[in-house]
Amino acid sequence: MTPYDDLPQSSFWRPAVADRAPLQIEELWTPKFRIDPADRIVTAGSCFAQHIGRALAARGYRWLDAEPAPGRLPEALHGQFHYGTFSFRTGNIYTTNMLAQWLGWAFGDTPSPEELWEKDGHFFDPFRPAVEPGGFVSSAEALASRAATLAAIRRAVTGADVFVFTLGLTESWQHSRSGVEYAICPGTLAGKFRPRFHRFVNQGYDVVLARMRDALALMRAANPKLRVLLTVSPVPLTATASGAHVLTATSYSKSVLRAVAGTLAEEDPGVDYFPSYEIITGTPFRSMFYAGNLRSVLPEGVGFVMDSFFADQARVFGAPAEVAPADPPETRAERQAREDTEPDDVEADVQCEEELLGAFAK
Repeated sequence: MTPYDDLPQSSFWRPAVADRAPLQIEELWTPKFRIDPADRIVTAGSCFAQHIGRALAARGYRWLDAEPAPGRLPEALHGQFHYGTFSFRTGNIYTTNMLAQWLGWAFGDTPSPEELWEKDGHFFDPFRPAVEPGGFVSSAEALASRAATLAAIRRAVTGADVFVFTLGLTESWQHSRSGVEYAICPGTLAGKFRPRFHRFVNQGYDVVLARMRDALALMRAANPKLRVLLTVSPVPLTATASGAHVLTATSYSKSVLRAVAGTLAEEDPGVDYFPSYEIITGTPFRSMFYAGNLRSVLPEGVGFVMDSFFADQARVFGAPAEVAPADPPETRAERQAREDTEPDDVEADVQCEEELLGAFAK
């Protein structure tokens, strides 16, 4: 008799993975808590978090938009101005340090810095530089807009039942003296890079874990009943400043983030981890969910991830009472027909500041 004798098939590679067609691999997640359509769900994080928010809303779940677009802004421009992208208008939050930084400004005693980047007579917020295409017309407008976003963060966190955060990167750029972290390297979208004042940081496991714990503490102080669902973005790095090859730099970054998410899910009963990263990047799926650039996640991939999410929730907790039927995932034929008439990037409607770094490739 050994400890392996009574384990389920899901514990063994051959019956759980190798002997199955990729789309028949199932029960990858045993959720710790139920997520109901009536729960107020907040989403934030890297680019892939945008897919999760949209999929939840499409299924009839109560995705919380704490900073809706002004009525005078045409709906076609909402995404361009980062309205309805996440639950608040921060743009992408790639690191746990940036998440804790935003939460500290929203709930802590330290005000956000008044630093802005200027370009062509307009002003850009260094901590969300892409939210206003072309920049703000004045520094006062930029700072007032940031204050509105901080208020939205407070509304979202205090009013949420579930906070979904997608960890995206370990690499970041910070101010050498103050230590504040920017959304992107100064000088790439706006501002000016100054080696004396700007430093590259590749955050390791201990730092990423500590800052995520800081973020959890800030949120729980404002909302003790908040449940947190972590995911790791399957989107590779666009570029790396680490000196390593971008492939190995991606492996390092995602490994650290996945380890941190696993640690928090193990130690904290109010934190769970959903394996969207494994579903997209796992070897059994043979990169079938990536576009030709081996980076952008196809609609079929998002659909399969979310189907797994809802199936595992129903398996453990039973089907929710009322859920709006989801639109079926786009087939390959449908996608090809769309791309033939709309030759834009497959993720053109997904807002990713990091994508801008690709323009610097020689």
